[in-house]
Amino acid sequence: MATVYDVPPNKLIKEVSKEIKNMDGIKEPEWSKFVKTGVHKEKAPDQADWWFDRVSALFRSVYVEGPVGISRLRTKYGGKQRRGPKPEKFVKGSGSIIREGLQQLEAANLVEKTDDGRVVTSEGQAFLDDIAHEIMKEMAKDNPDLSKYL
Repeated sequence: MATVYDVPPNKLIKEVSKEIKNMDGIKEPEWSKFVKTGVHKEKAPDQADWWFDRVSALFRSVYVEGPVGISRLRTKYGGKQRRGPKPEKFVKGSGSIIREGLQQLEAANLVEKTDDGRVVTSEGQAFLDDIAHEIMKEMAKDNPDLSKYL
């Protein structure tokens, strides 16, 4: 059976985003329409459903890197801040967005908090692996060599 490691991350995040949009407990906060994703960004995201994409990416990151804390995820979602004539400098991403997204995943029982950080629950692992399996089926239609992962 295909797992999260076997499929391209962008396809997985897109499909997970579609699925979690219909889940209870995962909703876009009111303030998400107005915030930037970090001090290194100039504007707020343009995509209408960017919140669900970010929560899906966080979910995948916890699956792959877990147990993981907010500080490490802030580093992952950070970037270079332009400072005019001075050299660029790395800054971390928004902790509030990451914290709220992880809390929503916890409310949906897909992620749980441990002493070492957040990890994916067995329900969350099954959820992601099922979606990865469906993606692999679609990819195997075009490339028969991939059928060994099914």
